[in-house]
Amino acid sequence: MKNIGDLNWRGHLAMLGANVCWGLMSPVAKLVFASGVIAPIIMVDFRIAGAALLFWITSLFTPREHVPAMDKLRLFGAGMIGILLNQGCFIIGVSYTSPGEASLVTTTMPMWVMLLAWLFLKEPITLKKAGGIALGAGGALILVLGGKGTISGGDNPALGDFIVLVAQLSYALYLTLYRNFIKKYSLVTLMKWMFLSASIVGLPATIGNIKSTEWSAITVNEWLGIAYVVVMATYVAYICIMIGQKNLRPTIVGMYNYVQPIVASIVGVILGMDHFTFPKVIAVVLIFSGVYLVTMSKAAIADRR
Repeated sequence: MKNIGDLNWRGHLAMLGANVCWGLMSPVAKLVFASGVIAPIIMVDFRIAGAALLFWITSLFTPREHVPAMDKLRLFGAGMIGILLNQGCFIIGVSYTSPGEASLVTTTMPMWVMLLAWLFLKEPITLKKAGGIALGAGGALILVLGGKGTISGGDNPALGDFIVLVAQLSYALYLTLYRNFIKKYSLVTLMKWMFLSASIVGLPATIGNIKSTEWSAITVNEWLGIAYVVVMATYVAYICIMIGQKNLRPTIVGMYNYVQPIVASIVGVILGMDHFTFPKVIAVVLIFSGVYLVTMSKAAIADRR
């Protein structure tokens, strides 16, 4: 019994750590963008290339897994959807909206997984699932169409919320299409090939932005912010997720997603980057209620790993 308890505590701490890291990423990235020196697309470059390097280094100290050429091709596609599109849209979306709203939109991802699983995998949607999806979509729509409570300097909160929503949809599509495939390899193997694929495509496409960046104008604080996004919010967070999934039930893992908007909103308010409005409170209630219904669905609990 003692060993089981130790594993549970390890899992809870790991999931808490991962979601706190992700919750802090929005305000940290927003602060880095504030000077106008680092463009959002450059932050995406740092994140995918930095994480690729770290995961490849990590793979040198873990058991090697053989990946056939056909599986590498499938991992390339997974990298495009689950890494490049997902992380690119999230970082770019954050630059337009507030940290709190961006993190709130991320809570809708489990609902999109359920919807896409119904469309592509023909998995049934129960009344509870349908109700959850409707509530969550309504909350996300309120944020996307009426983000007037943002004082973070975002150019277009509605557009930012929409782009962050696309990020969630892309990751949900990745989880749906590759759900069985990603169980075939360890997280380190998956991440090193997916991040490498994203880097190969993403870096050449942004060479113009890389050349036009005034690298000498980047301050120490901005470099620290970039390092946080790469090391903590990407590399460490993914490792924590791996530990959490091994020690906790899937339902509990999913519930920790609620930590992100709480952390991002509190930090955003403290830093003067965000504040609460009545429509935003309604959106929070709808999103949390929707995700809760989907998460608590018996079918969902049985399906998730």
